[in-house]
Order: sequence, then structure tokens, then C-alpha cells
Amino acid sequence: MKTNTVLSLLILIAAFLLFTLLNQLMLGGIRLDLTENRLYTLSDGTREVIDEIDEPVNLYFFFSEKASEDLTSLRAYAKRVEEMLEEYRLAAGSKINLSIVDPEPFSEEEDQASGYGLQSVPVNQSGDELYFGLVGTNAIDGEEIITFFQPDKEEFLEYELTKLIHSLGTTRKPKVGVYAGLPIDQSMDPRSYQATPAWVFLSQLKDLFDVEVLNSVDAESIAAFDLLVLIHPQDFTDGQVFAIDQHVMQGRKLIAFVDPLAEMAQPPEQGANMPEASASDLNRLTTSWGVTLRPNEVLGDSEAALMVGSANGAPVRHLGILGFTSRHVSREDVVTASLESVNMATAGIFDVDEVDGISASPLIVSSTFSSPLPSLQFQFLTDPSDLQKGFTATGESYVTAVRLSGSASTAFPDGVEGYDGEIAVSTDDLQVVLIADTDLLSDRLWVQVQNFFGQQIASAFADNGSLVTNLVDNLTGSSALIDVRSRGQFSRPFVVVEELRRNAEEKYLKSAEDLQARLAETERQLSELQSSRVEEGLLTLTPEQEEALVRFQDEKLNIRKDLRDVRHQLDKDIEALGTMLKFLNILLMPLLLTGVLIAIRLLRLNRQEVA
Repeated sequence: MKTNTVLSLLILIAAFLLFTLLNQLMLGGIRLDLTENRLYTLSDGTREVIDEIDEPVNLYFFFSEKASEDLTSLRAYAKRVEEMLEEYRLAAGSKINLSIVDPEPFSEEEDQASGYGLQSVPVNQSGDELYFGLVGTNAIDGEEIITFFQPDKEEFLEYELTKLIHSLGTTRKPKVGVYAGLPIDQSMDPRSYQATPAWVFLSQLKDLFDVEVLNSVDAESIAAFDLLVLIHPQDFTDGQVFAIDQHVMQGRKLIAFVDPLAEMAQPPEQGANMPEASASDLNRLTTSWGVTLRPNEVLGDSEAALMVGSANGAPVRHLGILGFTSRHVSREDVVTASLESVNMATAGIFDVDEVDGISASPLIVSSTFSSPLPSLQFQFLTDPSDLQKGFTATGESYVTAVRLSGSASTAFPDGVEGYDGEIAVSTDDLQVVLIADTDLLSDRLWVQVQNFFGQQIASAFADNGSLVTNLVDNLTGSSALIDVRSRGQFSRPFVVVEELRRNAEEKYLKSAEDLQARLAETERQLSELQSSRVEEGLLTLTPEQEEALVRFQDEKLNIRKDLRDVRHQLDKDIEALGTMLKFLNILLMPLLLTGVLIAIRLLRLNRQEVA
């Protein structure tokens, strides 16, 4: 009996091994992704990049197995990276050669990892170092490196891998000229005399494109670029605007970031009484295309307003610092279709008119809970809560980013003074994108930069960088990475909760303003009453005044109590919604399911009895 049991067990083991071998040989290329977010399914953009590979690409994945023995979560992420790379190898066939390398201490593999410039991280007191990076090479000695895979950037894994392969497969990067009236590049801070790093969006563009930062805009300086990016074009001369016009009329592309109030403009020198003008526009050019930036007006939007600290430290919605979500960006345009959040500060408003031959497609629009606000109000703003006093939404949505395409004529048919060359009078390939904010490019609105063992690591919390890179990708004719870039999920907003909160805040603010006005008047009357009669340094009051004083003090206490009650009611509807959802999920739904199962059981019993 015992012999039969052992024999049966051996037969089962042999059958399992045989089944596993046959499965690997016959079904090894069949993949089924059952993860919730399809983590192992390559996007169409990635497959497009893989299909465009001409010469084989070699990938070397370095991970220290022994040094990571006690780092369970990191090992799990490393396993996912390895499996993802295997998906790339399977999709590419012979176009991608994948090697898994374990750089053990004092080995040739460790020297190889160090020679490639991979980042090593000490993991214990013994001095053991962990490598977790990727090196890619191609047939023409091209080399791309991910120095260390950051676990907190897991949602961007596919993008990072696809970008590396795309860079290896691209022999010529598109040339992009960037002019900025803001300190976007590495420079010296004139106030502290300390070096300031380049803005992250610019560093990202330089990784993907052949970017040159321009010191001036004229026909000669922009002639070599297929795409011109203008940031805060302030006080341009007719000659400069004409050069931009001709750039577009010659069939080349333009992205312009203009702003009614650029908060990241250089601050005024010490001793200045009035803030310097920080507005920019290209209205002399864009008006002929049907788009005009409203002067001295900032977009206020109570739905998209982000929470900031008020003067007293309490959180308050800032009507000028806006977080546009998928509800506000175009789902029809490839550049914005996959974006989830774009943050702006003191953004402007475009008036868009119809012009024959030109198609104007809004990319970002405000909610209907918005209204124009004077830019001067923001220049002297000390408490963001002041913006909400008297704010009334117009019920209209406003355009803050727009794409122009089609046929257009020059805005300078007679040229400009001093120019005697040939004039391009029209184009049938107008490709222009206008965005009414420059602050969205600054790091503070979309990315957090941290020092990781001497290396600067940027972790994005909004899609501002993806928006810019998508635009440049699209207008330089390379859109493959757009489908990959924004697959990560920053947030899943509760639309109903946000609407309840906004309505509650509106009610609270109206009641609070009335109560604050009553409180201020009561305190004023109290102050007048208490200072009405002073004799020999002592306060003396008549009986009538004493009675009025007590009445005013009671009224002051009652008003403050009403203010507290109004504040407590702010989240009442949200709490009620939460209670209802808890009731539905915890009690009602289980009871309903139990009732359905009991009913099915009883129905079956009845059928059995009848039978």
C-alpha cells in the first residue's frame, strides 16, 4: 500500500513537470493580463515604438539579488520590472536582446554596472550596495541609462522603458528652439548669488529633443528650428512679431505660453514701490487668427480652485490657483486625451472668434463656476480668502488653451520697417498652440524634486510636464510616446463630493460674510460705548450704557456661536453621503444579497418537492 502511494506521488510529480514543460513550449508566447489596471499590457504607443526599431537594441537589467534579500517591497517591484522587460522582448522578437545581470560585490558585473554609471545605494552597515537600473545600447554605440528605478514612480514604468527604447531607435532628434522671458534654464540667482537648476520641464525636453534655449527672437535665430516654443513673450517689437509670423507662414510650428500675470517673473528690485508689469501676449499676431488674450484679467474658477493656506493658516480655496481635471481638458485631442490634472496659477482667458480657414480647438476650458477677475487684485493679494468675497460665477466656460490649424494669412502683408526680403503671405499648414499661463511650467505647480543619494529625482503630482512634452511630440511629428506617458493615475476625484463641498462653501461664505459684518458692527459699537466716558483713568457708564454693553456682549457671543455653527454645517451633506454609503455597503447590500440567495434556495427546494 505504501509503495503504491509513493508511486502515485511520483507519477503526479512527473505529470506536473511534463505539463509545465509542454505549456512552456507550446503556450509560452500566449499572455493573459488579469491585473486590475492591465499593468503588463503594452500600450499602442509602445508597440508603435517597437515596430519602428531598425537595428537590434540590447537591454541590460541590473539588480542585486543578495543585497536586496531583506527588501521585500523592492524585490517585488524589481520582479515587475523584469516581467515588463520580458513583455518588451516578446513583442519585439529579435529586435530586443534582454540580459538579466546580478552585480554581486567585487564581481565583473559590479564593475560593469559602475562603468555604465548606474546609481548604487548602500543597504546595510557592512557597506553592501544595491544596483537597480537599466542600460540600453544600439548598433551605433548609442547608450541610454535608467540609473535607478524609483518605486514611487512605478506608474511611469512603461513610459520610462519606452522612452529609453525610443531614444535608442531615433538617430536624429527634432530641433526645438525655446525662448523664455522667465529664468527657466540653469542660472545664477541675483539675490543670493547661488546657482539655480533648470526647470524640470526643460530638462525633460532636452532628454527627448535637440533643444536650444534662445537669447533672442529674430528671423536669423529661429530659422533653424521646425518648432518654436515661446514662453512669456513680453514687449516684443514689430520686427520680432513679424519674425514669428513668418516662421508660421513658412509652415513651421509654434507653441506660445502667454500670461496676464506671470508669478514666476523676476521680482522687482529692492526699494520698488509698485510691482513691475508681468504680463505678456502675442495679440498683435494671434488676433488675426481669431484668438485674443484678455488684458489685465485672470481666470477665477471655484470648481477647479485648489486648497492653499489662508492668512490665519486655515485651508481655503484659491480662485486663481486652479487644478484642471479630465472634465476640463479635451478628450478629443491626442495631446490632452490621457491627461488627468493640469495645474495653473493666475491663468488668462482667450477670446476665440471664427476666422475663415482656421479651426480653433479648445484644449483646456474652465468650468461654468468661473468668472474673470482683475489681475491687479492678485498683485496685492495677502489672503486668498479675500478672492471669494463677492465672487459670482457667470455660468460661462472660458478657454485657457487652444490649438489652431488650417489655412491662414500673414498679419504683416506689407512687412515691417527695415525688412526688404520676400514675404510669405499665407500657409495651408497652420499648426499653433496657445496657452494662457506660464506658471504651469514652474516646478512648484506639478513636480517635487528630491535629493536621492546625490541624485535629483523629480516626482510629478500633476500632468503639466506631460502636457508640454505631448505638445512638442505632436508638433514635431512624433506622437508615439503620448499614448504611454500618462497611464499613471494621480487621483480619482469624487465628483459628487466635490460638488457638495463647493455648494456648501458657497452657502457658508454667504452666511459667514453676513455674520462677520454684524460682528464687526457690534464690536465697533462696543468700542464706542466703552470709550464714551472716561474720568480720572477709570471707565464709568450710565445704567442705560451698562445695559447696552451687556446686550452688545451677548450679541457678540451669539454671533460667534452662529459662525461656529455655520462652519460645522460645511461638511454636513458630505458626512450624510458618507453615512448613506456606509449603510448601503455594510448593511443593505449584504442583506439584499443574502435575501436573494435565500430566495433562490427556497425556489430550488420548491421545485424539488414538486418534482
